Amino acid sequence: MNKVLITGDGGQLAWELGQTCPENICMVSLTAEQLDITDHAAVFAMIAKEQPQFVINAAAYTAVDKAETDQETAYAVNDKGSENLALACKEHNVTLVHVSTDFVFDGTKTTPYQPNDNTNPLNVYGASKLAGDQKVADILGAQATIIRTAWVYSAHGNNFVKTMLRLMAEKEQLGIVGDQVGTPTWAKGLAKMIWAQIEAQGTSKKGQEERGEEQGTSDKNQGKRDFLEPLSEAPLHLTPIYHWTDAGVASWYDFAVAIQELGIEKGLLDKAIPVRPIPASAYPTPAVRPSFSVIDKTTAEQASGVETIHWRKQLSAMMDELVTK
Repeated sequence: MNKVLITGDGGQLAWELGQTCPENICMVSLTAEQLDITDHAAVFAMIAKEQPQFVINAAAYTAVDKAETDQETAYAVNDKGSENLALACKEHNVTLVHVSTDFVFDGTKTTPYQPNDNTNPLNVYGASKLAGDQKVADILGAQATIIRTAWVYSAHGNNFVKTMLRLMAEKEQLGIVGDQVGTPTWAKGLAKMIWAQIEAQGTSKKGQEERGEEQGTSDKNQGKRDFLEPLSEAPLHLTPIYHWTDAGVASWYDFAVAIQELGIEKGLLDKAIPVRPIPASAYPTPAVRPSFSVIDKTTAEQASGVETIHWRKQLSAMMDELVTK
């Protein structure tokens, strides 16, 4: 049975990882209070104590606009915290699954971003996450996997879906940005893909270890490379990079319209209000956001064996959970 340590408990992804954890996984999920990843000594002590085979780093500073004036904290968590985890994983031969963001891109493309496309973050949040990604790659190489995702929501925690439901119940009308395009991601779908990858990696490592015993070899990296062969390795050295969101494309306006339609259908809203698209320039924010951040999921689907599901279907499933809460 593989032991998996998860950082960032209390957040949307960590919560969904807990909800979907396979029976053959021993999971230890830690809040920021239980493990402050910016504390080098604490991270090393925890990894030494728990001795996991895998760490999933779901801890992050995600206040995108606040990061513009709170750069020190953003970099402490997203950059230094990731470095601490990578160093501890290196020392104890632990595989790290590191969750990143579409905001490492500048949005100038018009086709989905590939894992090996050039990065160029537009804001402090994206830059701090990219800095952490690079530390992970530099320290661990193929002993880590970086998973970029976007527009994450869940029945747990605060997110765009819940905010829209609240505002639609309170306001007479809403203007939602219509010229920023990406894809929503139900955190439960992301969690399921991560578990599928970990199980595949665990199987690969076990098979390699058995082959190593038979052949009298201890080449631990060979089995891992067999599994990771189809994945992108550039530009972050040997670290495989996956992209994962739900399927399809949407603007924030499209997302909001769907939330209202499904909210009325499921009895979460009593009535419809006018929802109109507005340009991002009409809703200025401290952090500049990419106008296009659709990411290509092909290699992640191939490696995990999990297929993406259209974002509207995933949204409906999540809202069913809200109905029963």
